[in-house]
Formats: sequence, C-alpha cells, structure tokens
Amino acid sequence: MKLDFNFSNLDSAAMNLDSIEKELIKAHEYVCEGSGKGSDFLGWRDLPAEDVESEVGRIKQLADLIRKKADVLVVIGIGGSYLGAKAVISALQPAFETNEHRHSCKIVYAGNSLSEDYMNDLLNYLKHKEFCLCVISKSGTTTEPAIAFRLLRNALEKKYGMKEAKDRIVAITDESKGALRRMCIENGYDSFIIRDDIGGRFSVLSPVGLIPAAVAGVDIEALLYGAKIMRDRLMNDASLSNPSWKYAAIRNLLYRNGKKIEALVSYEPALQYFASWWQQLYGESEGKEGKGLFPVGISNTTDLHSLGQYIQEGERLMFETVLHVEKSKRSIAVPIEENDLDGLNYLTKYSLLQVNHIAEQGTRKAHLDGGVSQLTISLESLNERELGGLIYFFEFACALSAYLLGVNPFDQPGVEAYKRNMFELLGKKK
Repeated sequence: MKLDFNFSNLDSAAMNLDSIEKELIKAHEYVCEGSGKGSDFLGWRDLPAEDVESEVGRIKQLADLIRKKADVLVVIGIGGSYLGAKAVISALQPAFETNEHRHSCKIVYAGNSLSEDYMNDLLNYLKHKEFCLCVISKSGTTTEPAIAFRLLRNALEKKYGMKEAKDRIVAITDESKGALRRMCIENGYDSFIIRDDIGGRFSVLSPVGLIPAAVAGVDIEALLYGAKIMRDRLMNDASLSNPSWKYAAIRNLLYRNGKKIEALVSYEPALQYFASWWQQLYGESEGKEGKGLFPVGISNTTDLHSLGQYIQEGERLMFETVLHVEKSKRSIAVPIEENDLDGLNYLTKYSLLQVNHIAEQGTRKAHLDGGVSQLTISLESLNERELGGLIYFFEFACALSAYLLGVNPFDQPGVEAYKRNMFELLGKKK
C-alpha cells in the first residue's frame, strides 16, 4: 500500500511536521507501550500478529456450515458490531450476485435501527429463505440489536422449531458476563468471544468482522496477513517516515489551523461502507471534550452532483483524504458507435477505469485550485491484503491522532447521553 501526501494549498509553517514530532513520539509510546489514556482497550493492536490459526480455522468451519444450510445470514448488531463487517464485504464482494459466487450466502443486517418498516420487510423476506443468525453484542441488552434478536429468534424458532433453531444461531459476546452470554449457556448457542480489551469500532479484525466476512466468501487469512504486514511496519518505526505519523500529524496540524471537517473521498462505490466504518472510528475516538474533526464520507463521482458545488466554492472548513484505487478487477472499454449521437466516441481510446481516474484527477485539480487541501492514499487494487493493511493503518493512526488531541481514543461517554434519555422516556426500570 502506498501513502502519498499532497501538501498543496497548505501553509508551509502549519505543515512543519518537525513541530509536532515530540508529541508524535509520546503518542507512539502510548500506543505501543500501553501507557496512555484507555490503555486497557489496546487489544486490537495485536490482533493480526497473534497466533490465531485455531480461531481462523474454527471461523472457516462455521462459515462452511452456515453456507451449507442457509441462503441468508442475518448479522445483528449496531455500530462497530456490524459496520466493519459490512465495510469489508462491500469492498471485496461483487456488487451483484452471479452464478460464480453461489458458494457464499447473502449477508443482510438487522439491529442497526429501530425502523418497524425495515423489520417487517426483513421478516417477510426471510419467510421464503433458509437463514441463520449471527448476533453480536457484549451485553446482549443494547436496545436495537436486542429487539432485533428477540424478533428474529422468534421467527427462526417458529420456522425450524427450538432444537434446529439453536443450531442456526451463533453469538459473538462477552466471555463470561451479560445477557447474551447467559442465553448462550441456557440455550446451547455456538459462540465466540469479544475480548474485554477491544472496543466495537476497533473489532473488525476479530470474530466480530471475520465471521460475517468468511460466510460471505472473503479470504480472512489474507485480510489478517495484510493487517499484520502493516502492523509490523507501523509499530516498529518511531519516526516521521512512519505513514501513520504523517497522517495523524497532518490532520491535526490542519485542525489546529482552522479546518473542522475531513472528507474521506473515494471513486469506487465499493468503498462507501468503508467510509461509514471510518466515520465511526474517528468520530467516536476523537469527538469529545469539545474537540475533533468532523469525519464525512464522500463517494465520487456521484457526490460531485450534490456536494461538489459546496466543496468547490463553500466555506473553507474542509480538507480531503482521497482513497485512490489504481487497478480494477476487469477492464471495460467504451464501445465505438458509427452515428456517435451521444458524442462519446472520443472516449473509445480509454477504459472505463481510465475515464474514472481522469475524472478524479480533474476533480482534485479543481478542488486544489479552489483552496481545498488534500491527502492521497493509494491502493493497488481492492483485495483482502490491501484492505487489511488499510484497516490497520487507519486504526493505528486514529489512536495516535486522538492522543495528539489529548483525548482518550477508546471511550465514548457522549453515547450514553441519548441512551439515558431514551430509557427514561420508554419507562425502563433502573
């Protein structure tokens, strides 16, 4: 994975990385030595480096079993309990089902909203499908997934009976405590552990993300290998040549110089949900104590026709981090037509990928000319190894960046505020 940083339109004094080097050294120590705020939540750091052969083997066996008995796997979770899996699957799987991918089953999601219409639609859809459930929750009592699990468990038991239903449920939860763990013990559900030292938004390389991905046909060993390579690179380089240092430093220096919004921009629709995962990672890690950049995902060229005007000529609050994908899985040429009524024959010398890259190049130049600062992260292609490295890069850089802000990267006290109000209004017993 290449990391290219464009310093155009940046104040040279503001972008003096040497000015923040001492802070970076300390932040790096906090992450690598576990000496900073929230150090009891650093379990994600070593996930790809641990001997996980037996765990991966068990996950692959489970995935094979689910694919044999189900057309659909319903992943029940909210936030980091589903966004990481959805990001990986969306990035790596074909946009549309084809005969060559029938070895995998369809992944759908529940427990990420309280929409009655969505749940009704899902229950009706599942009536005519063979399905299994994967419920992900440390506590088993988080409102959205808990309601979804109760409804879907009821539908599963009605369709298959109690005995078979339990064999179609896998839970990913706390090792020893919580309502979902008690359900596993009482009902005999197969289960995997969410470690206490791994928070939800950092859990994609654990069973939380790996099980749905494996069921979808993702090569999880290659995903972990890419993350391991990146881990070794970042953990062992305590210098300004470390790409995670550069990313954390640049975004913090831009923030200190008045930028309030970071847009993660891609030109591949497959990365749309990766941006959603990134939004949670940085939003929950940094957005506290009145601090932090606002993270927003942008999918071009689609969003050029909605947000492009604001980015080009609106208030100068934003900078862009562009995810550039160099290669596609297969090439498509623009066909030549004799009458050329749509005026596109001039494009026939290009592949569609080349047209997309030229659109990206033109957009980036326009935004630079308009005063929008940019960083670029280049991937050779969208594959498991590259994506695993990208996931780990953003996780490591996020921890550094939060420490540069002076906040705990691993807590989310603000999330509890809406929960208290909701429970009070619903009349939940204390």
